[in-house]
Amino acid sequence: MTSPRRRPLPHKPMTTYHQQQLKQRQCLPLLLCCLLIGCTLSNERWRTMNTVVLVEASFVSNPSHHFHTTTTPPTKSFNYRSTSSPSHTSNNSNNIHPNPLSNRRNQLTIVGSTPSTTSSDGVDSSSTSSQSVEVEFPPALSTIDTLKRAGKFWASVLPIIGSYYTMSAEIQFREILTGETITAEEEEIRWNEQHRKGADKIADTITSLKGFYIKTAQIIASRQDLFPKEYTEALSDFTDNVDPIPAELARAVVEKELLHVDEKFEDVFSSFDPIPLGAASVAQVHKATLTAKYGGPKEVAIKIQRPSIESKLMGDIANLKTLAKPLRDAEYMPLDYYTVFCELEKQLGDEFDFVAEASAMTRIYDTMTRDRVTGMTIESPLVIPRPVEGLVSKRVLVMDYLEGVPLSRAREEMLKKGIDPDGAEAKLFGRKLLKALTYTFGRCILETGFFHADPHPGNIFVLDDGRVGLIDFGQVKQISGRARQTLAKVMVALADRVSDTNPPDLKRIGDLAIELGVEFKPEAQVEAPPAVAMWLFDGTVDSLPGGYD
Repeated sequence: MTSPRRRPLPHKPMTTYHQQQLKQRQCLPLLLCCLLIGCTLSNERWRTMNTVVLVEASFVSNPSHHFHTTTTPPTKSFNYRSTSSPSHTSNNSNNIHPNPLSNRRNQLTIVGSTPSTTSSDGVDSSSTSSQSVEVEFPPALSTIDTLKRAGKFWASVLPIIGSYYTMSAEIQFREILTGETITAEEEEIRWNEQHRKGADKIADTITSLKGFYIKTAQIIASRQDLFPKEYTEALSDFTDNVDPIPAELARAVVEKELLHVDEKFEDVFSSFDPIPLGAASVAQVHKATLTAKYGGPKEVAIKIQRPSIESKLMGDIANLKTLAKPLRDAEYMPLDYYTVFCELEKQLGDEFDFVAEASAMTRIYDTMTRDRVTGMTIESPLVIPRPVEGLVSKRVLVMDYLEGVPLSRAREEMLKKGIDPDGAEAKLFGRKLLKALTYTFGRCILETGFFHADPHPGNIFVLDDGRVGLIDFGQVKQISGRARQTLAKVMVALADRVSDTNPPDLKRIGDLAIELGVEFKPEAQVEAPPAVAMWLFDGTVDSLPGGYD
């Protein structure tokens, strides 16, 4: 297990607000630059693909934007649809078996139609009309478009970076020239306003440029420990609310990936909601209904990968690694971001293989629904969707449909229903949610070492029946038995310590942190290892040993 090394911070405790925030302000412009500049350098653009022809079909427009819980009998194996390249299945888990009867269409054809109308009881009442519609896959960006994209990025980001250095210089010169020291309260107000302006501009830029910028926004939004709250809050919408691809293009991907040569779209799905349930940087999800041929009528969720997105995102992350590598030993960087981006590259590579995701989903479901000691079937505290046998490929995944809202929109939903988000009912559910997540991730990490590695608020669902669901198993991790044992020892040592300054406790916690694989610079203080362990695993600590913050 390797971890990015955390830079040693000043030994003496900070005494003013300016000193406490200095490290963050120094690294923030550089970190934003490192995270975002590489996105404009990618030469991997959307590849041109052949035009596809849409032929007549029934097109059901369903206004629902929720997931519906379905019950699928547990199964250890399922079939998936083969794709054109055998290499797509080279890393599949043993519990996934190729379907020898699968014969995907080589010529991409999508079944389309005119919009339908739906009666008040939800039954489709439209008649099918015959018309052909042409849909094109996204073309490659021209040189002019690439330059425009880069120009827009620089026009937005450079002023943000410069404004941080300008404000820092203004504060320092004011102290030097006038001898006046700005109060902590005044400085906090000024920096918070600076963060708010910068965050709004970054959000607007990412909304316009999309691509790997979306993934960057998700990283920033999930790291409250590295970025000001103004940035994490402004970019939180990108966890589950990304601009989707057109419905016709989504249906084209489904047909290319899943349909047999003699099948039509309506042979598999009796309805398909053109409005996605959610959209992210790699894929989007649509609600549909299976036909009797595939076990229907049954409502399912279809996860559809954006065309050509893999080469684009992987090219962007390669550029970020190139930018971060020279900064590995820079004192003003709080982390070794080259290591971070290398890890992110591995995670992104896993996200593009939906066959592997289906395998991970099944594996974690089996862990949570089986007692490890007795082997008996038990109820999982989290609802985990199941893949639909025969409807899984590298780029399309059909699974159970969970009805609810993501945790990122739970507060908004509570207000709509007249529930006080800060009231007793909400707090009771919060404890239930925390217990379910702690139990699930505790079992997965400590028992099998295989766990969901991307539990951001967009992937945690509050279901209509009061239960909690977990979706998107594209990022998973496996840690060794020794690492699990060491991690458990760290938790016990932190819980049993006499105080945050007791030398024997700090020695034991520090040794375990080093055993986990955390690396430190030679000049780091002896308190550095226990300080990192507390920083990572104990959110109750107000002051870290050795003056670290």
